[in-house]
Amino acid sequence: MGFARTCSVALVGVEGVVVEVQADLEPGVAAFTLVGLPDKSLVESRDRVRAAVVNSGAEWPQKKLTVGLSPASVPKSGSGFDLAVACAVLGAAERLDPRELTDLMMIGELGLDGRVRPVRGVLPAVLAAADAGYRQVVVPEQTLAEASLVPGVSVLGIRSLRQLIAVLADEPVPDEENPLDEGRPDPLMAGLVMPGTGVAPGLPQGDHVPDLSDVAGQHNARRALEVAAAGRHHIFFKGPPGAGKTMLAERLPGLLPPLTPKESLEVTAVHSVAGTLPPGQPLVDRPPYCAPHHSATMASLVGGGTGLPRPGAVSLAHHGVLFLDEAAECSPRVLDALRQPLESGHIIVARAGGMLRMPARVLLALAANPCPCGRHGTTAGGCECRPSSIRRYRARLSGPLMDRVDLRIAVEPVARSELIAFGRGAETSAAVAERVHAARERAAARFDGTPWLTNSEVPGHELRTRWPVHPGALAQAERDLECGLLTARGLDRVLRVAWTAADLAGRGRPTKEDVDWALELRTGVRRGATTTATSAATTTATGLATGTAKRGRRNAGARPGTGLRLAAAATPTPQPRTGAWPKVTAAGGQEAEPEEPPGAQTEVGAGTALAKRPQETPDSRRPPPDSHLRSALAHSAENGGER
Repeated sequence: MGFARTCSVALVGVEGVVVEVQADLEPGVAAFTLVGLPDKSLVESRDRVRAAVVNSGAEWPQKKLTVGLSPASVPKSGSGFDLAVACAVLGAAERLDPRELTDLMMIGELGLDGRVRPVRGVLPAVLAAADAGYRQVVVPEQTLAEASLVPGVSVLGIRSLRQLIAVLADEPVPDEENPLDEGRPDPLMAGLVMPGTGVAPGLPQGDHVPDLSDVAGQHNARRALEVAAAGRHHIFFKGPPGAGKTMLAERLPGLLPPLTPKESLEVTAVHSVAGTLPPGQPLVDRPPYCAPHHSATMASLVGGGTGLPRPGAVSLAHHGVLFLDEAAECSPRVLDALRQPLESGHIIVARAGGMLRMPARVLLALAANPCPCGRHGTTAGGCECRPSSIRRYRARLSGPLMDRVDLRIAVEPVARSELIAFGRGAETSAAVAERVHAARERAAARFDGTPWLTNSEVPGHELRTRWPVHPGALAQAERDLECGLLTARGLDRVLRVAWTAADLAGRGRPTKEDVDWALELRTGVRRGATTTATSAATTTATGLATGTAKRGRRNAGARPGTGLRLAAAATPTPQPRTGAWPKVTAAGGQEAEPEEPPGAQTEVGAGTALAKRPQETPDSRRPPPDSHLRSALAHSAENGGER
């Protein structure tokens, strides 16, 4: 009777679990039994291992053979156990010394001819081995550079089982054919790429990076982009087609600092498991950029697949940028699935095959048109969308999701003068990246000794208690919070953006101007602007605070960043109920029929009029103390500002 054991690694998501591979030989009818919750590809390893051992010049034992994978409660999948199973069998047959195999970690797939083929997920597997105390790892030669990234581990890269037998038995190592020496592509590299994913999606290709100097105009959007990169704040671009929303988002990764060694290992591990590491690039050192199509499913965005889930787009963009273009065209369920990972920085996916945790600390960038046709609120006009269609279109971006977005920027069409002056004095990505890097260093020095690195990660309680702003700087934000125009989460995010603005300006702590600018970036409303609304606008805005319960419930549906539902308009003269209810004039001179019967409130989209209830009394329209702010917001919505 012979017994031998060695070790390998089972991947559960992007984390590895050390698996002990045991082989036992007993007298009896020749049979090969594999136990320990193997999947279909692992069960097939019995035939691959037998053929590889025989074709490598070793003798296959003609006895009852049992191979166990422990712990048996962990599901095991893939072909990366082949090399460990073959060596355990040879150790039990006394072809190899079992004592030489005990402290070895082996990862690799075997071909029928005995060649060792690379597998995905080598980096997280070696990381798990190092954490478990193993210091000697055997991997395929093609993944030697990837496995060598883990410090403190001795890695041996081999081409065939024959070479490994010679090394362990202290025999001369035979030479193996190398297709790269003959100028042919290595067919073994096909195992490193997930079929259907293309070449390295989400990873920077070569040295070409889109430069910010390519963008004409858009000074406010460029400044907001700098803030987003410096503090890792989520950003939302809203504007008509062709204004440059996609161009701005594509240049965001070029403003981010290079990844730290720890971040590089995390990003490389995710892409190694997903099979998206490009050949010859064992380490990802630049922030990834992932831009899935708006028809992406929830499984492709957050993770999924048969059996245990695989990393989705939100994990492939870890420590980088996740850009969702045409966000209003995405499924609302898919968008709302991003709420939790945006807050926690990781995602926990539970499926029938198991539950796993994957990293998902991303900088989210959204882009959307103002309406289905994209011309609502533009200078040229021509929007033919019904107000109800505009409301439904904007409602696809839910309030809870937009509440997690710090910066909301209106991207206007580029003027002719800006296009003519294109390239004159436009800042490059390198110049902006220097300021971003300096702001990151100031934040890192402030957070020294804490688990946070950027302003977007700091809890609001810590910001309010440990790092207070200038006295009186939060006056406007506190008024917005009392009026219900800002949530508690929104106040914390305004504080974070204000700290980022102070870091970019080189100030020790935020001033009132920094906080007001952060409020403007979040709400799209300029603070301190003179209010010139008409008396009818004042009447309509004050109705928000003193209207009936029904009106309050209807108006509560307005979400930050998706447009106010109420705007100023001329108050219609009450008419007898026997006559026709007056038509509601929409922005652009169009007429929209009221969607409710006479006597009910008519609610339309941003920039359109709201018909007053005929039964309202003058007392109900008396302005409350904070009505001047609501009047300013209503007037801003009438002029194209978004709330």
